Amino acid sequence: PAADVKVEVLHKPFLCHRKTKWGDMLLVHYEGYLERDGSMFHSTHKHNNGQPMWFTLGIREALKGWDRGLKDMCVGEKRKLTIPPALAYGKEGKGKIPPESTLIFNIDLLEIRNGPRSHESFQEMDLNDDWRLSKQEVKIYLKKEFEKHGAVVNDTQHDALVEDIFDKEDEDSDGFISAREFTYKHDEL
Repeated sequence: PAADVKVEVLHKPFLCHRKTKWGDMLLVHYEGYLERDGSMFHSTHKHNNGQPMWFTLGIREALKGWDRGLKDMCVGEKRKLTIPPALAYGKEGKGKIPPESTLIFNIDLLEIRNGPRSHESFQEMDLNDDWRLSKQEVKIYLKKEFEKHGAVVNDTQHDALVEDIFDKEDEDSDGFISAREFTYKHDEL
């Protein structure tokens, strides 16, 4: 059987209000090392202008080894993951990482947010709790999101975005996006 990720918890916070699950967006600081010689190949502290990095857990946005090794983690927790080549960059390698490299990551979880496709997000958008999203509900949600990030809210752009979302998501063309249509598609919402 293929080797799995070795997970070591380096620090666990006293209080944990929520654990990571697939579909969550995680904000992490990390350092990555080659197991064979201990050399660092990347660090969010040194590279990336010292900024932590966001990624979505469980959709292979990062390494398979991260998806496996960062589940059920608490904010403030630090983990050391030892990831075999098959769950990292495998036979090809990547950049400074030679082929067939076992990688070691020290990962510090700073924040957890509901991913864009979670049931929590759907419920937040579904203002009248009828288990389907109207164009008005999607538009209100988008406005809030844009305002939260300081973007200018332009009604014409929002109407076009809502139409585009409904073209792609409303599979049965009933004018609503059902919970099933919402949860199992991955696009720009």
